[in-house]
Amino acid sequence: MTSPAVLRQSQQKIWEACVPLEIRLAKSECKTYDESDPYLVMMPRVSYLPLLLPKLHAFFLDLLINEDARFWHGWFSFENVPLKWQFPVGLLFDIYSGSSDRLQDEDGQSPRKDASPVEQRVGGAESPRTWQLTVHFDEYPADVLVRLDHDAKVLRDAFTNSYKESSFVRYSSTKVVQRLSMDDALQLWEAVEKHDFALFSPIQQKMMRPRDVEIKNIALKIYLPATASDDDDEKSSTTPGHLRVIQGLVPPQISARQPQTLGTALNSLVPSLFPSRKMPLLAQPVLHGAIVPLGVSLDTLSEIASYADGFLHMTVAMIR
Repeated sequence: MTSPAVLRQSQQKIWEACVPLEIRLAKSECKTYDESDPYLVMMPRVSYLPLLLPKLHAFFLDLLINEDARFWHGWFSFENVPLKWQFPVGLLFDIYSGSSDRLQDEDGQSPRKDASPVEQRVGGAESPRTWQLTVHFDEYPADVLVRLDHDAKVLRDAFTNSYKESSFVRYSSTKVVQRLSMDDALQLWEAVEKHDFALFSPIQQKMMRPRDVEIKNIALKIYLPATASDDDDEKSSTTPGHLRVIQGLVPPQISARQPQTLGTALNSLVPSLFPSRKMPLLAQPVLHGAIVPLGVSLDTLSEIASYADGFLHMTVAMIR
């Protein structure tokens, strides 16, 4: 049983993890018709890209061809793919830039399948990589992204809906969410906006470990590239950006004596990629930029490493 002090320390380390971003204005929107100077920032993994838009708009304002563009018109892309702003930054990085490439060692060789995370040089603190993004303030891709607004209400509502969804999955009811006061809900979003763990932690404890409500399932989402196996199961759904999201009801215990591990869960949800419950034969699970051992307790992982919205957002790196 993990002690409360160790648990909080682990949660805070994950909360403080960042992705280094190098953001440039889209060339087609720049008065100089050339690459602008980049905006450099260490962005918390648990945060959201739209929170940067006011600062980015001010930074690039003098270069914008469209002087009527406002910060809430902004959107981000990576290699011409619009990025879903409702996804946490860490998840976006792991999906598009931080998974398969990090399984390669410095010689371009795949690591041993039984190698530890340290041996594989995975993890934001051990091998920080700058993620190069483009910000746009014109030609909003409304066919794939919901439009933002000036007071961040759309972003806040998306976050609120996500943590309500994770709570419903976890407890099979809305009881825990309904207990949160308006002040609690506002404090939770304020914690995300300000990246303040002291504000976040007490609300997170109410959400993750209520004393009188039994946990029925682990809130887990698995994100697969479109090139991964196409015949996994009916739980999968294709999303814009060549991405598939898999969910399922995964109880914390398989039986009274057998806890659910990450390996047993992945074997159940994505058997074509994880045919073994104990050994990563075809793919590796990636969470917060690190490869996670298949033998870890899913319940413990959820308590320590869930994102601010209560979900374990996990990507998959294919073993080459």
